[in-house]
Amino acid sequence: MRWRLLVAEALALLVLARVLVAGPPLGWWRRWLGPVADGARAEPPDRADRQLARAVERATQRLPGGAKCLPRAMALHWMLRWRHRPSQLVIAVLPGQERGGVDDLHAWIEAGGEILIGELDQPFRPIARFN
Repeated sequence: MRWRLLVAEALALLVLARVLVAGPPLGWWRRWLGPVADGARAEPPDRADRQLARAVERATQRLPGGAKCLPRAMALHWMLRWRHRPSQLVIAVLPGQERGGVDDLHAWIEAGGEILIGELDQPFRPIARFN
């Protein structure tokens, strides 16, 4: 039962995140991402943090059309923050010579130097971190 509630929570947050990303300008909802971070958070993720990440991934599979990286990262970030778990939402860009596609930007969630959701094998450079 608890697992289903986590997936339902993640699904609702994914829908909210998709609406925010697709609708109003970033300046209107940027504060929902949290304060700008000055560096990586040191506390490593625990089992519950990883379970939340899995719930977001499962909810993404159930959401018609899925969800891109930013809504997934936003949903997990909110779930972790509400549980007072340290994490950062990272928004990054590919270096200049690597750019040119539709996926030049990427977002992920990091905790204790570990990526919980959104790991890719490309040389993305962080441009913003939010606690």
